[in-house]
Amino acid sequence: MSPASVRIEVGVATDRAQRASNEDALHAADGVYVVADGMGGHESGEVASRTAVDTLQVLSKGVPDLARARAVLRAAHKRVRALPAADALRRPGTTASGVVLSEHDGMPCWLVLNVGDSRTYRMAGGVLEQVTQDHSEVAELVARGVVPAQEAAHHPRRNVVTRALGGGSATVDPDVFWLPVSPGDRMLVCSDGLTDEVPDSRIEAELKAEPDPQAAAERLVDAALAAGGSDNVTVLVVDATVRSARAR
Repeated sequence: MSPASVRIEVGVATDRAQRASNEDALHAADGVYVVADGMGGHESGEVASRTAVDTLQVLSKGVPDLARARAVLRAAHKRVRALPAADALRRPGTTASGVVLSEHDGMPCWLVLNVGDSRTYRMAGGVLEQVTQDHSEVAELVARGVVPAQEAAHHPRRNVVTRALGGGSATVDPDVFWLPVSPGDRMLVCSDGLTDEVPDSRIEAELKAEPDPQAAAERLVDAALAAGGSDNVTVLVVDATVRSARAR
């Protein structure tokens, strides 16, 4: 079974919410489904996120593996670091999270990638699971037992990222790993404009309630806006159906 045996349907929604501009960027085609949330002020965040997403599109070529994904993410890091800064204190930077439909050991797999605090989830069997780990100060404090998990969503430093493409660090250590494609997978890729406003339980309920991926993405963005919408919000809903040989 190969990636060609997997049929993909995708829904996309984004909104600048209460911000003056939308510093999120996305790509959702040709097997690459990623979201980037830019930082840096003025146009710097927009350019950083778009630069990262444009670089990651190369993963649609061939059959990418973990080593190639790391190399492309590091190339994106260098490109973002080379961008001009809006001011001396804030270099352009961006998160990046998502999945690439690829193949591993002869089976279709999601190649999951992540830098920063945008997130990738999988819903299987009606259960939503966050498959990426936030690279943020609060996530690290929770992991060390310093901050209780139930306080993380409201911690004043919850949006301070510890890894990013670009920014002040000369190097980047991206998370990349395999996740086997299962029939009926529903992948969710989103910026923190969704997860800062809408709890996972509500996200799961909305994804269960709406089978159409485009409508589901729009419902989630609407939920974030209704909850306050203080930040740009971007949502990709990626549905995978494994087709039989006869159907192909």
